[in-house]
Amino acid sequence: MKEINDVAPSSLSHVACESNRGVIEQCRVAIDAAFEDDRRLDDILLTGPPGVGKSSLSYVLSQEMAVPFHEVLGQNLRTPADLNNLLLSCESKAICLIDEIHEAPQAIQTALYMALDKRQIMVRGGSSIQALPIADFTLVAATTEPYQILEPLRQRAKLHLELSFLSEKDLILVVERRCRGLSWDIEPQVLPEIARRARGVPRLALRLTASARRVARADGRTLITVADLQRACHLEQLDTLGLGPLEQKYMRLLMDGPRRVNVLASALGVPAKTLTSVTEPFLIRAGLVDKDDASRRVLTPEGHRHLLGNGDEIVPPPPSDGT
Repeated sequence: MKEINDVAPSSLSHVACESNRGVIEQCRVAIDAAFEDDRRLDDILLTGPPGVGKSSLSYVLSQEMAVPFHEVLGQNLRTPADLNNLLLSCESKAICLIDEIHEAPQAIQTALYMALDKRQIMVRGGSSIQALPIADFTLVAATTEPYQILEPLRQRAKLHLELSFLSEKDLILVVERRCRGLSWDIEPQVLPEIARRARGVPRLALRLTASARRVARADGRTLITVADLQRACHLEQLDTLGLGPLEQKYMRLLMDGPRRVNVLASALGVPAKTLTSVTEPFLIRAGLVDKDDASRRVLTPEGHRHLLGNGDEIVPPPPSDGT
């Protein structure tokens, strides 16, 4: 049986879609130029919201260039030794992805761009300091917060690629590709329902697909149906826009009128930062919630329609044991 990792995208055609067409074209041009000049790919600053495929694209670039791939989280580069071990492990022309690079300490970011400039690192051996050469590899600095990266490091990237949220049409394409690669049977009607709940995020679309298939397999079936997706969403308490319990409660609190974020946070029992950085972005982007002149959160007409859609929009929580 094929596993998820067995069908990881390996070429630009596997990740191409209308929403990221410009990024893919930039990559094609950069790869062709690198092959023509027999050199490594230019260093890349890769930005975009979580879940839109930054890591997948970085791996695809290594496959297109036919070079080794190295990946590390920025938060795991805490000491000079961590950085040196990574840089010394990279081969010539290899792709080195540092994901969420803004989480690396500023001292590490400084050491990184100095190492890239000189193509060497400084290590202490006994009482002396030695310069060790590093290979001419390609750095892919991936981040959701590009302006938290030191400016000199940002400036050293010759390619700036920005991935965005995907359209529902493109999310359908993503799910079709994954199901085809895994030989999963899925009803065509399920695809737009998944796309509508996925918030423009391919990672979320694939997770919902896997959840629906899990429901089907638990019932001894191989075909993924709309009923399977509905059951999966019922179990996870997701509504028809993919809103979870916290988001649903947040919107219901606004039914009575505008509220400040600290009041909402207190009522929901979560930090205000969680609301502003996790809960609110999609609600605002989807036009369900807005801010008034006093920065109070207000429910938009679209938000009201969603909550009052004849009771169809809110998925009730599954019954507790014993009911």
